[in-house]
Amino acid sequence: MYIPAIIMFCSFIVYPFLKGIKISFTDWNGYSQNYNYIGFDNFKLLVTDKNVRIAFINTLIYGFGSTAIQQILGLLYALLLNNKFKGRNLGRTIIYMPVLISAVIMGYMCYFIFRYDNGALNDLLKLIGMEPRLWLSQPKTAIVILVLINSIQFVGISMIIYLAGLQGIPTMYYEASEIDGATAFQQFKKITLPLLYPAIVTSVTLNLIGGLKLFDIIKALTNGGPGYATHSLSTLVHSEVFLTQVAGYASTIGILLFVSILIVTLITQLYFKRKEVEY
Repeated sequence: MYIPAIIMFCSFIVYPFLKGIKISFTDWNGYSQNYNYIGFDNFKLLVTDKNVRIAFINTLIYGFGSTAIQQILGLLYALLLNNKFKGRNLGRTIIYMPVLISAVIMGYMCYFIFRYDNGALNDLLKLIGMEPRLWLSQPKTAIVILVLINSIQFVGISMIIYLAGLQGIPTMYYEASEIDGATAFQQFKKITLPLLYPAIVTSVTLNLIGGLKLFDIIKALTNGGPGYATHSLSTLVHSEVFLTQVAGYASTIGILLFVSILIVTLITQLYFKRKEVEY
């Protein structure tokens, strides 16, 4: 019964990955049927390429920035919506709904908010007598906007994970702590957080991988601009293949992205395993 799944996995994951490694040692332009093997030239260029360095730093910002915001907001939403009150199911639906929207659609929706000409945000600034701003043309501002949009869109995933974790905590622990005179903060620190640890590990890992692979929102909002200032490694791969037409070098960048995600994920897992012993 495993054979069909293994065949699919090897066909669409393993084979393309191995093919990408092979192409990274060539000067293939992405279209020609012929290409030359150039050894480690692409990897040498990777070390000195300023654009790759910018994209790599941005990738870390997108990954860790989005993850931090999603954990804080997701846990706060979960703590709020875990209480029994009228309309909590509606609240859960509203917060989770952006997850169901395509990231490309979300990006274009936000583009009409932040663009300079006739952007909704600049129109509001004009109404109160302020000058419009180039929100997406300033690299630092654009990166912050991209992180916030990605965080808000996928915070519902963290919320659902934390809600599941909270609902799995037996109420008798809280009842016993109340008898002992524990405050709400002490309950959160000594009961909720330790027992929520598996949910934290799952949420952080999923959000971190998603943030490091960020692509759609960047393409829709800034397309990596101005210049290469907001590129992630994912969007840089796309740019190198379809604009610069250096597919061999793009495959090398793709390998860097894979290795980066692998290392970050392994370090995160090791960190959480050590923390798990403390709990």
